[in-house]
Amino acid sequence: MLILVVNSGSSSLKYQVRDTDTHEILTKGLIDRIGESEVPDHRAALLRLSEEVGQALQGKKIEAVGHRVVHGGERFSQPVLVDNEITRAIERLSPLAPLHNPASAMGIRAVAERYPGIPQVAVFDTAFHRTLPPRAWRYAIPTPLYRRYGIRRYGFHGTSCGYVSELAADFLGIPLEEFDAVVAHLGNGASVTALQGGRSIDTSMGFTPLAGLVMGTRSGDIDPSILVFLAREGYSADDIDSLLNRESGLLALSGNTDMREITSAAEAGDQQAELALEISAYRLAKYIGGYHVAVGGARAIIFTAGIGENDAAFRARVVALLGALDVRIDEAANSVRSNEVRRISTADSAIEVLVVPTDEEEAIAEATAETVLAAGRE
Repeated sequence: MLILVVNSGSSSLKYQVRDTDTHEILTKGLIDRIGESEVPDHRAALLRLSEEVGQALQGKKIEAVGHRVVHGGERFSQPVLVDNEITRAIERLSPLAPLHNPASAMGIRAVAERYPGIPQVAVFDTAFHRTLPPRAWRYAIPTPLYRRYGIRRYGFHGTSCGYVSELAADFLGIPLEEFDAVVAHLGNGASVTALQGGRSIDTSMGFTPLAGLVMGTRSGDIDPSILVFLAREGYSADDIDSLLNRESGLLALSGNTDMREITSAAEAGDQQAELALEISAYRLAKYIGGYHVAVGGARAIIFTAGIGENDAAFRARVVALLGALDVRIDEAANSVRSNEVRRISTADSAIEVLVVPTDEEEAIAEATAETVLAAGRE
């Protein structure tokens, strides 16, 4: 099938057209600055997208559209065919992902208007983590708050985690249902997930993508009483939200969000840059150790996404902290750049360490095709 994959942001729209038979990318693009004069809204963005795609496909027709939707709440545990009720449900979840879900809903509505009759599928970042047991997803807060507001751990980066876990299990020759591992998805947003039997049983992100690891501009884990303290000092809810989501993380520690530049600065003697790397690696290593226990002994540690796939120095820094687990890195293998799944641990390492390139767009395209075909068989 020819699948148009759409990732709608509040001010941008990324897209790819994938052939699910050949796995070929026929065209891709980015339309940004939505809301400004040239692209006033998502409807205008879809009009530009359709023109660009039409020129690239030269008469070939799109057969379905797959949308990345960040938050599926407790309702959505798998990809679903979109109708008006599903679109409204995505909008109702907007308070849990205010920068993402409204944009996804706008993208869905714009596609329906531009490509009437073409099936659309919503693929949720949170769906992969719906297998979390209550001990992992429940917060120790009063039950009425959970029931009224849905305050619980949801987890994110699920599409990526599901994709790389299948590749890693296949690479190691382990059936997915027997695969216990820890997945570190490291980009500007970063998370770590515990897999037991190929299923997510714990993950570092929580009610929102703010929790867990140190990220580009997000703080990750922080003592909640700090928020109360700041509120009493006069910070508004919006101030605190901006502080933790846009002004913290690597940016706050080093003045930069680009790991390459932070590493270069650290190598040149910048102590703040070095501290940023130490804190980030230490936080991740603690999570890996804890999740190794959670899964009953991980068979593999998987690095993926932009930093995880490309930053050999940061991978080495993290693995160096895992000596208590008898994990060892092969420096030569770690330094190799490749788009293939590869092992970077030594032969005598107690846990395999892999680098697995992720491809969320391919995962969304495959899920879209499977959902549409399954609906046609019903």
